[in-house]
Amino acid sequence: MDLKSLIRDIPDFPKPGILFRDITTLLRDAEGLRYITDLFAEKCVDLRPEFVVGMESRGFIFGSLLAYKLGAGFIPVRKKGKLPGAVYSIEYALEYGKDCLEIHQDALQADSRVLIVDDLIATGGTATATADLIVKIGCELVGFGFIIELQDLQGRKNLPDVPIISLVQY
Repeated sequence: MDLKSLIRDIPDFPKPGILFRDITTLLRDAEGLRYITDLFAEKCVDLRPEFVVGMESRGFIFGSLLAYKLGAGFIPVRKKGKLPGAVYSIEYALEYGKDCLEIHQDALQADSRVLIVDDLIATGGTATATADLIVKIGCELVGFGFIIELQDLQGRKNLPDVPIISLVQY
């Protein structure tokens, strides 16, 4: 299946000069969504995660589907102030400022095997911060999974040395 044909390009979003890779067209295609979920699970099964951590917000979609297929639990990592219970937090640098990610303190036990999932890797900043948060809790990071990888931005080189799976490269 030609996955790139199911991903829409939107020029100049969210600002001029950016080419946005829109996955909503993939999500609405039942056959494409089923195919990409099965392919993702096939490529991640050997990592044997106990938990899939999905980054806000599109990581929730693919992370949940993947957790289901792998028989793992799903844990959301959210932006600051979005989770109702006690949280662990991590601040990280953005191109123009800082941001913060949070995870419930009771979401994971130390030594849990964790796979981090998102729809896209660009520079790797959010994925690296999520990995730092997972390691800070004492979990074993078994890998990363992304639907799309923007190779020119070289985000992969900023990630820890674990398996990195991406299904579509631009």
